[in-house]
Amino acid sequence: MAFNFNALVDEFRRTNWQEPGTWHVAPKLLVLLAIVVGIPVAAFFADTQSQIEELENGRNQETKLKEAYLGKKKQAINLDLHRQQLREIDTQFGALLRQLPNRSQMDALLVDINQAGLGRGLQFELFKPAPSETVREFYAELPIQVKVVGNYHDMGAFASDVGQLSRIVTLND
Repeated sequence: MAFNFNALVDEFRRTNWQEPGTWHVAPKLLVLLAIVVGIPVAAFFADTQSQIEELENGRNQETKLKEAYLGKKKQAINLDLHRQQLREIDTQFGALLRQLPNRSQMDALLVDINQAGLGRGLQFELFKPAPSETVREFYAELPIQVKVVGNYHDMGAFASDVGQLSRIVTLND
Protein backbone atom coordinates (compact mmCIF):
# COMPACT_ATOMS: atom_id res chain seq x y z
CA MET A 1 0.00 0.00 0.00
CA ALA A 2 1.79 2.99 -1.31
CA PHE A 3 0.85 6.49 -0.33
CA ASN A 4 0.19 8.76 -3.28
CA PHE A 5 1.11 12.25 -2.20
CA ASN A 6 0.17 13.74 -5.60
CA ALA A 7 -3.39 12.41 -5.27
CA LEU A 8 -3.67 14.05 -1.86
CA VAL A 9 -2.46 17.39 -3.21
CA ASP A 10 -4.85 17.08 -6.13
CA GLU A 11 -7.73 16.39 -3.72
CA PHE A 12 -6.93 19.63 -1.85
CA ARG A 13 -6.82 21.59 -5.11
CA ARG A 14 -10.24 20.34 -6.21
CA THR A 15 -11.84 21.13 -2.85
CA ASN A 16 -14.41 23.93 -2.88
CA TRP A 17 -13.58 25.68 0.38
CA GLN A 18 -16.83 27.65 0.27
CA GLU A 19 -18.98 24.49 0.65
CA PRO A 20 -17.74 22.26 3.50
CA GLY A 21 -20.36 19.61 2.75
CA THR A 22 -18.62 18.72 -0.53
CA TRP A 23 -15.16 18.32 1.01
CA HIS A 24 -13.34 15.01 0.67
CA VAL A 25 -12.01 13.05 3.64
CA ALA A 26 -8.48 14.53 3.69
CA PRO A 27 -9.55 18.19 4.02
CA LYS A 28 -12.11 17.25 6.67
CA LEU A 29 -9.43 15.39 8.66
CA LEU A 30 -7.06 18.34 8.31
CA VAL A 31 -9.67 20.79 9.61
CA LEU A 32 -10.60 18.37 12.42
CA LEU A 33 -6.92 18.02 13.36
CA ALA A 34 -6.51 21.81 13.31
CA ILE A 35 -9.52 22.18 15.61
CA VAL A 36 -8.44 19.38 17.95
CA VAL A 37 -4.91 20.79 18.24
CA GLY A 38 -5.73 24.49 17.87
CA ILE A 39 -8.33 24.80 20.63
CA PRO A 40 -6.12 23.38 23.42
CA VAL A 41 -3.11 25.39 22.20
CA ALA A 42 -5.20 28.57 22.06
CA ALA A 43 -6.66 27.82 25.51
CA PHE A 44 -3.17 27.25 26.88
CA PHE A 45 -1.87 30.56 25.65
CA ALA A 46 -5.08 32.46 26.40
CA ASP A 47 -5.62 31.31 29.97
CA THR A 48 -3.26 28.63 31.18
CA GLN A 49 -0.06 30.54 30.44
CA SER A 50 -1.09 33.40 32.72
CA GLN A 51 -2.08 30.91 35.41
CA ILE A 52 1.30 29.19 35.16
CA GLU A 53 3.05 32.55 35.53
CA GLU A 54 0.81 33.40 38.47
CA LEU A 55 1.58 30.03 40.06
CA GLU A 56 5.33 30.57 39.60
CA ASN A 57 5.06 34.05 41.14
CA GLY A 58 3.12 32.54 44.04
CA ARG A 59 5.82 29.92 44.58
CA ASN A 60 8.54 32.59 44.55
CA GLN A 61 6.57 34.67 47.02
CA GLU A 62 6.02 31.61 49.20
CA THR A 63 9.76 30.96 49.28
CA LYS A 64 10.50 34.57 50.25
CA LEU A 65 7.81 34.54 52.93
CA LYS A 66 9.12 31.26 54.35
CA GLU A 67 12.63 32.73 54.56
CA ALA A 68 11.28 35.86 56.26
CA TYR A 69 9.23 33.71 58.63
CA LEU A 70 12.22 31.56 59.56
CA GLY A 71 14.34 34.66 60.20
CA LYS A 72 11.67 36.17 62.42
CA LYS A 73 11.15 32.84 64.14
CA LYS A 74 14.86 32.71 65.02
CA GLN A 75 14.61 36.23 66.39
CA ALA A 76 11.51 35.33 68.39
CA ILE A 77 13.20 32.25 69.82
CA ASN A 78 16.13 34.39 70.97
CA LEU A 79 13.98 37.35 72.04
CA ASP A 80 14.40 36.73 75.77
CA LEU A 81 18.15 36.34 75.33
CA HIS A 82 18.30 39.59 73.32
CA ARG A 83 16.28 41.41 75.96
CA GLN A 84 18.60 40.13 78.69
CA GLN A 85 21.64 41.25 76.67
CA LEU A 86 20.05 44.66 76.12
CA ARG A 87 19.47 45.04 79.87
CA GLU A 88 23.10 44.10 80.52
CA ILE A 89 24.33 46.57 77.91
CA ASP A 90 22.14 49.30 79.41
CA THR A 91 23.56 48.54 82.84
CA GLN A 92 27.14 48.59 81.56
CA PHE A 93 26.51 51.76 79.57
CA GLY A 94 25.04 53.46 82.62
CA ALA A 95 28.05 52.42 84.70
CA LEU A 96 30.42 53.81 82.07
CA LEU A 97 28.47 57.07 81.88
CA ARG A 98 28.74 57.42 85.65
CA GLN A 99 32.52 57.04 85.33
CA LEU A 100 32.71 60.02 83.01
CA PRO A 101 33.35 63.16 85.04
CA ASN A 102 30.86 65.99 84.70
CA ARG A 103 31.87 69.66 84.69
CA SER A 104 31.58 70.04 88.44
CA GLN A 105 33.89 67.06 88.99
CA MET A 106 36.62 68.18 86.57
CA ASP A 107 38.47 70.26 89.16
CA ALA A 108 38.56 67.34 91.59
CA LEU A 109 39.73 65.01 88.81
CA LEU A 110 42.58 67.37 87.87
CA VAL A 111 43.61 67.50 91.53
CA ASP A 112 43.52 63.67 91.70
CA ILE A 113 45.75 63.39 88.63
CA ASN A 114 48.18 65.92 90.09
CA GLN A 115 48.22 64.10 93.45
CA ALA A 116 48.85 60.77 91.71
CA GLY A 117 51.94 62.21 90.02
CA LEU A 118 53.23 63.92 93.15
CA GLY A 119 52.61 60.77 95.17
CA ARG A 120 54.95 58.89 92.84
CA GLY A 121 57.69 61.49 93.16
CA LEU A 122 57.18 63.02 89.72
CA GLN A 123 57.73 66.69 88.99
CA PHE A 124 55.19 68.43 86.76
CA GLU A 125 56.87 70.89 84.41
CA LEU A 126 53.59 71.55 82.58
CA PHE A 127 49.99 70.91 83.63
CA LYS A 128 47.78 72.82 81.20
CA PRO A 129 44.11 71.93 80.61
CA ALA A 130 42.77 72.99 77.21
CA PRO A 131 40.68 76.18 77.26
CA SER A 132 37.62 74.39 75.87
CA GLU A 133 36.33 70.86 75.64
CA THR A 134 35.52 68.87 72.49
CA VAL A 135 31.92 67.66 72.63
CA ARG A 136 31.25 64.13 71.35
CA GLU A 137 27.97 62.24 71.09
CA PHE A 138 27.88 60.88 74.66
CA TYR A 139 30.73 62.71 76.33
CA ALA A 140 33.07 65.67 76.15
CA GLU A 141 36.86 65.54 75.93
CA LEU A 142 39.06 67.96 77.83
CA PRO A 143 42.68 67.52 76.70
CA ILE A 144 45.36 68.30 79.28
CA GLN A 145 48.97 68.87 78.32
CA VAL A 146 51.26 67.40 80.93
CA LYS A 147 55.07 67.31 81.05
CA VAL A 148 56.38 65.12 83.81
CA VAL A 149 59.96 64.49 84.93
CA GLY A 150 60.79 61.29 86.76
CA ASN A 151 62.18 57.81 86.33
CA TYR A 152 60.64 55.10 84.18
CA HIS A 153 59.13 53.03 86.98
CA ASP A 154 57.56 56.07 88.63
CA MET A 155 55.99 57.02 85.29
CA GLY A 156 54.54 53.51 84.96
CA ALA A 157 53.19 53.63 88.50
CA PHE A 158 51.67 57.06 87.77
CA ALA A 159 49.94 55.67 84.66
CA SER A 160 48.63 52.78 86.76
CA ASP A 161 47.35 55.20 89.43
CA VAL A 162 45.56 57.28 86.79
CA GLY A 163 44.02 54.09 85.44
CA GLN A 164 42.73 53.26 88.92
CA LEU A 165 40.85 56.56 89.28
CA SER A 166 37.08 56.24 89.57
CA ARG A 167 36.63 58.37 86.46
CA ILE A 168 37.57 57.58 82.86
CA VAL A 169 40.90 59.12 81.90
CA THR A 170 42.97 58.23 78.83
CA LEU A 171 46.69 58.77 78.43
CA ASN A 172 48.28 59.51 75.04
CA ASP A 173 51.87 60.00 73.88
